[in-house]
Amino acid sequence: MQYTSTRSKIQPISSAEAILQGLAADGGLFVPEKIPKVSLEEIDALRDKSYEERAAWLLGKFLTDYDEYELGECAELAYNWFDVPARVPVAILIQDPKNPVAPVGSMELWHGPTSAFKDVALQMLPHLMRMALKKVGETKEILILVATSGDTGKAALAGFADVPQTKVMVFYPDGGVSKIQRLQMVTQRGENVNVTAVRGNFDDAQNGVKKIFNDKKIREELDKLNVKLSSANSINWGRLVPQIAYYFSGYVELLKAEQVKLGEKILISVPTGNFGNILAAYYAYKMGLPVKKLICASNINNVLTEFFATGTYNRNRKFFKTITPSMDILISSNLERLLYHETDGNYKLVNRYMTELNTLGKYKVDKKLKTRLDKIFYAEYVTEDETREFIKRMYETFSYVIDTHTAVSICALSKYRGKTRDTTPILSAATASPYKFTSAVLTALGQNVEGVDDLAQLKMLNDLTNAKIPRNLSELANAKILHEDVCDKDEMAERVLQFAAK
Repeated sequence: MQYTSTRSKIQPISSAEAILQGLAADGGLFVPEKIPKVSLEEIDALRDKSYEERAAWLLGKFLTDYDEYELGECAELAYNWFDVPARVPVAILIQDPKNPVAPVGSMELWHGPTSAFKDVALQMLPHLMRMALKKVGETKEILILVATSGDTGKAALAGFADVPQTKVMVFYPDGGVSKIQRLQMVTQRGENVNVTAVRGNFDDAQNGVKKIFNDKKIREELDKLNVKLSSANSINWGRLVPQIAYYFSGYVELLKAEQVKLGEKILISVPTGNFGNILAAYYAYKMGLPVKKLICASNINNVLTEFFATGTYNRNRKFFKTITPSMDILISSNLERLLYHETDGNYKLVNRYMTELNTLGKYKVDKKLKTRLDKIFYAEYVTEDETREFIKRMYETFSYVIDTHTAVSICALSKYRGKTRDTTPILSAATASPYKFTSAVLTALGQNVEGVDDLAQLKMLNDLTNAKIPRNLSELANAKILHEDVCDKDEMAERVLQFAAK
């Protein structure tokens, strides 16, 4: 399997090279030249496989320059410290699919070391990258550069901490993540890690990282330091491809729970910000996973909802800080990959769209593309009050505690079913532990958290619901703050060079 860019005709490269580069030299994203197909028989054969085996099987479809043993080793190392044997369990919340309140299956993606869905990919990526270094004979040190809206940063830090021949630097919006998310990042240990807050929002941090990747002068300076940039954001193919596996695994779990029959189509709902997680579901669909519709669930920063409704992507709008901070994004980078595939690889058109987005802040797709997208996607946004209501409703109905982002996904499903009366079985992505957003969850459950410290809220939620506190979060109370750097967005490049020189 070879990889090319979304923005120009480049010489195809191997998956190992694409993973190491992260971003294409033309500013585009790496995409596979073709999407492999799988049969229903192959899906059915996953029933008795462990999650590690399912993941290695999926990776083998795309990373053909890795052998079966290497992928099996990567999967074992990535997932052996998740806190449940199933790694990605599916909670069956409802037996009557006509009930519009809840999904058939809540796919819990948060049982990894940082209690968020990013773990599933970011515990895998360092091992894929470590092997890729050997495959291509790279001797330079790899600097992993990350912009995070909350969860990616900690997951990258945990995955790459003290991994040989790598450094990892994370930028996050100052005041734009929850206290728990911030504490997870700024207490990260490791000789090769750096965490820096950026004055601004996530888009400021993400745009700053993109500029650094595309700045030839910075690359030249880094080259003198024997350092090469790469990314752990979902713009990196090695970050995205492990996520495809859990959609197949989720479907198989529904089969095992007798919620669907082999070949029966499902709806998949994903709380969406940067469009990486739902893009993984799209790849699963294109590979042959039986999917009727992909539901793109957004918060009130509803740029994606408007795009799918109108065909116009317009980031020129008011930015809101919400109780779903990982979705507080106005530039959904991975949408570029979708545009590439659904225009049959028309990189010239994609390049035009991205240029218009960069210069004008918006672009409009043609009717043909809009029609194609309508067949696959349904988009809905959810207000803050609706998010809180669904946290409360899920707990009262099922004694099931969910975080704010998961509530957005489930509420969007309810809206979809209310409008369409579609009773198709559903798989909903539960993307974070409720303990990562205790203030919002407790408030939704009718508790007064005024004056209660975020760490004290962990115990408060536990006392109320008896839901188990993830160990990595319970240990934060005694963790030492190790990273206190703050910079303006215009200072990011300088900070990168300083860290690379250490």
